[in-house]
Amino acid sequence: MSANKGWWVPSEGEDTVSEKFLRKTRESPLVPIGLGGCLVVAAYRIYRLKARGSTKMSIHLIHTRVAAQACAVGAIMLGAVYTMYKDYVKRTGQDAGEK
Repeated sequence: MSANKGWWVPSEGEDTVSEKFLRKTRESPLVPIGLGGCLVVAAYRIYRLKARGSTKMSIHLIHTRVAAQACAVGAIMLGAVYTMYKDYVKRTGQDAGEK
């Protein structure tokens, strides 16, 4: 039985994973920043695992997850606020200048 080794290659009309990632990054640049922050916080908290003291492991992991999620949610919220500012405040200012 021969395996189809090219099954993961996108067809000519589809974007590759890297092209799709770059396009999404241009559309909303704060999402990759939030993802990076999430990974940094998680890596730091896991690195500090030995120095957790008398804190239970489950509590330490919950705090790690909450801190990492806060970075991701914060980046998404900043992106939403920026989009609303760009759509409503800047556009309203441009409309007032036209009159």
